[in-house]
Formats: sequence, C-alpha cells, structure tokens
Amino acid sequence: MKIKYFPDTDTALVEFSDHKVAETKEINENIYIDLDEIGNLVAMTIEHANQQADLPHLSYDQLVNIK
Repeated sequence: MKIKYFPDTDTALVEFSDHKVAETKEINENIYIDLDEIGNLVAMTIEHANQQADLPHLSYDQLVNIK
C-alpha cells in the first residue's frame, strides 16, 4: 500500500494494489475509488485532503491475530 500526497492540488492518493483500474466511482464530490475488472479496490483519491482527513497525523498500525 502506498499513500501519496500532492500539495499543489491538496490531493491524497491511497494505492492498495497495482491492478489495472477498470472503473472509477464517485463516493462524494471529494472521494473517488478505483476498482479493477472484478470489483476489487485498487485506489482511493481524496480531493481537498487536508479538509477531509487529518493528514499531518497519519499513522499505521498492524494488528496481530492472537490465538
């Protein structure tokens, strides 16, 4: 997974896979998702990212399955 931020357009791109995009769906006027040919999530674009998400405080947690 990759997260890219473009400050000149205040756009964040979250890439979940490198599959070819077959369709883009608008979730709302600021959020778009890209799907592959079988409907799997490929990427999400967030316009006006600083207003939509708390980008300066981005964190990543990996949860471990405890058996």
